[in-house]
Amino acid sequence: MANEVMLRLPGMEEYFTQEAYKFLRTNIQFCGADIKTIAITSSGTNEGKTTISMHLAASLAELGKRVLLVDTDMRKSVMAGRYSNVKHPRGLSELLSGQCRVVDVLYRVQEPRINIVFSGQYPPNPAELLSSNYFDQFLTSAKENYDYILLDTAPLGMVVDAAVVASKCDGAIFVIGEGVHAPQAQEVLDMLQKSGCKVLGAVMNQVGSRKNGYYQRYGKYGKYGKRYQAAEK
Repeated sequence: MANEVMLRLPGMEEYFTQEAYKFLRTNIQFCGADIKTIAITSSGTNEGKTTISMHLAASLAELGKRVLLVDTDMRKSVMAGRYSNVKHPRGLSELLSGQCRVVDVLYRVQEPRINIVFSGQYPPNPAELLSSNYFDQFLTSAKENYDYILLDTAPLGMVVDAAVVASKCDGAIFVIGEGVHAPQAQEVLDMLQKSGCKVLGAVMNQVGSRKNGYYQRYGKYGKYGKRYQAAEK
């Protein structure tokens, strides 16, 4: 039996927010029945991709779909610490490095049709773990048990991990937050397309949000680039 965790989803009581996620959900369904694994990424930090991933999972579950949400951001994730009541859980990094089994990292939330795999502790080689056959086998097995697998990735405009994940997925969603310039967005879009992944579309987020609003308080990745460079040396 999966471990249990309470997931906090900001905006669940906001009507227009939920309608927007239903619209996103419908568009994804019209992309085709063969779209099961979906990478969700952005250009940089603080654009809301993690919240969008969680809300999309909840929206799909409302239709009776079995959803697996996987946090593949093993460099600087905020999903477990900020949006759940579990601290420092074992997750994807431990699974892909052979330290535990799938059952040890699988969490069940208050919505019984959603399971979550958190990112786990920061490893020295995230890109290599995501490129491994173990990750391929994990996704293949997940497809047999879930209707949708949503993979929240690191920002593609900062590290290459999201392109590695996207290359193994049926499609990708590109989240564009307030303040992102066209050249930045185009660069990330080009990287997604070069990965061979089908870009399902873009989600404009934080449109018209105030500077002191919720979306300005997302976690900071800080030394993201430095961590990536250190891992590559």
